This record gives sequence, structure tokens and C-alpha cells, in this order.
Amino acid sequence: MPAEWEPHAATWLGWPHNKSDWPGKFAPIPWVYGEIVRHLASGERVRMLVNSAGHKAQASTYLKQAGVDLARVQFLRFPTNRGWTRDFGPIFVRRDGSLAVARFHFNAWAKYKDWKKDDLVAVRAAKQFKLALIDGKIVLEGGSIDVNGRGTLLTTEECLLDPKVQTRNPGLSRYEIENVFRETLGITNTLWLGKGIAGDDTHGHVDDLCRFVNPGTVVLCHEENPQDVNYKPLAENRERLQGMHLENGRAVEVIDLPMPAPLFFAGVRLPASYANFYIANAAVLVPTFNDPKDRIALGILAELFPDRPVVGIHAVDLVWGLGTLHCLTQQEPVLTP
Repeated sequence: MPAEWEPHAATWLGWPHNKSDWPGKFAPIPWVYGEIVRHLASGERVRMLVNSAGHKAQASTYLKQAGVDLARVQFLRFPTNRGWTRDFGPIFVRRDGSLAVARFHFNAWAKYKDWKKDDLVAVRAAKQFKLALIDGKIVLEGGSIDVNGRGTLLTTEECLLDPKVQTRNPGLSRYEIENVFRETLGITNTLWLGKGIAGDDTHGHVDDLCRFVNPGTVVLCHEENPQDVNYKPLAENRERLQGMHLENGRAVEVIDLPMPAPLFFAGVRLPASYANFYIANAAVLVPTFNDPKDRIALGILAELFPDRPVVGIHAVDLVWGLGTLHCLTQQEPVLTP
């Protein structure tokens, strides 16, 4: 599985349509998508999943008004239940000189009953583009893993191993999961962090917590306030990383990424995190939250990605859906690195 910063052929997105994901706050969401797609399309094709001709027409109207060149957007009639493409979409890998789709199964985070359309998207993608399909045979969301493109993968025990919250693959051992990573994604080295951040309803997805920014470096969320519920688990994850090594035996370089102040809506703690950025060809898109730490996070990431602009995307409305930019997107790498 290539790293996210490697050149993309396209980014996959699902046009939003399930208003229950943003109850009472859906109206601004298509405009946020318009802003995301405008930045993506300047450097790569966007493959947009739509449910129907009417859905496509609606998406086209919003995107055109947002200044998107529609010639850069390919609409795919793949029915979906929701728009969180990172978690159910195709995960692309390079195998035997060609691209293939690693297909994991999806059960809507063991939270919703309607997920069968989402579960078939990876299969439809492989068929549409005539790519080999590698069945990982386990339930796994794309947001629960992050890779450095050299054989090392980050994930969390809370999401994939904790028996108290494990609702994906009961009884599956650490060794068995690592074996799946090796056979489907080419992973030789799995780094297990502990718990995710507060407000995350996915049971600790790593893309809200810790991300590779180059083959040897990660950014890890850091909470300054000892009274905040995130303080202890984030500190424990930093301790873990200090004792971990990459696939080449070298230590992992860890750079702190601040956490925004706790964000609530309708009494619900939201998983606001700068770690949910997306690395596109022409920009690094970073969620921002009208917070003084926005500027600091953007500055840190700008230093780490000097080859492309770092752009803030207003995500206060978006995060009411319990996810932001990385959760919505899935990269399709070019065949030749």
C-alpha cells in the first residue's frame, strides 16, 4: 500500500446525501465539499460517487458554483449509504506490476443497520476499472490504519483488539490481524497504539490521532491540559511510540500536533483533530475549527510538507458528522511511483 503523499491518479469521494449524519446541520455540508473538491481538482482527478442521475445533477450544481472545473470530476453511479469514503471505499495497492483493490468488509462501525451499499463499493470499483480484488476477509475501516509506504502501518488496540469495544472481528488475535495486513497490504511492521481521542465513535481510528508525514516521521496529537480526557491516552501513545521502530529498525521520529479546544454541539463532544488532514497532489487539506491552535497546526504541517501548500478547510460544521477531511477521502495512487 503506497503512502498518501505519493502521486495520486485520483481522489475518491462520496457526495453527501444522508442528512442523519449531520442532523439539523446538513445545509452547509455540500458547500464544504465544494471547497474540498476545488482544491483537489487543481492537482488530480476526483472520482465522485453518486446514487442517481438526480444526485449527480445536484452535485454538479454545487461544484460548479464553488468554482470546480467539472472536467476534472468523474461521477460514478455507485450507490452508498453514507459519504465516509475512507472507511468503506477501495484501498489501492500495487501488486505484480499493476494496481489492485484490497477489499475489506464494512459494517458501519457496528453502529448503523444500513451499510450494505457501502460494503459493496470496493467490489464495484474493482469491476469498473478492471482491477484485481484482494479480499482481506475481515471487517476493517480505512481510517483505522495509516502507512508509510515502506511496509510499516499504524493502528490502535482500541479499534482492532479491545474486547470491550471490539465489534468487528470477535476473537481475532493480534497475530491474525497482522497476517491480514501482510497478505493484503504488504505490511511487514505493525505499530500498535492504545486509545483514540474523545468523541470518536469509531472506537479509536488512528487518522484522528497519529499520521505518517514521511517514511520515518509521524505527527501525534498532543493535549496540553492535564484535566482534559485526551491528556492521558495521548501521553501514553507518545510513550509507546518512543519505544517503537520502523521496518528498517530505525526509531520513529515523533512531532507533536496540538489539539484544538474541546468542541461540543448539542451537548456532544466532537472528534475535532488536526490529524484528520488529507495529503493531495496539489495541497495538504487540514480541518480547522475557529480555534487559536489552527494557525499553529497549519504552521507545523507547512514545515513538514514544503513541496505543496497547506490549506485550512473550515470543519466546524463537518465534524458534527463525527469525521472530517481524511474520513471523507480515499486516494488512488498512480501505478508507477
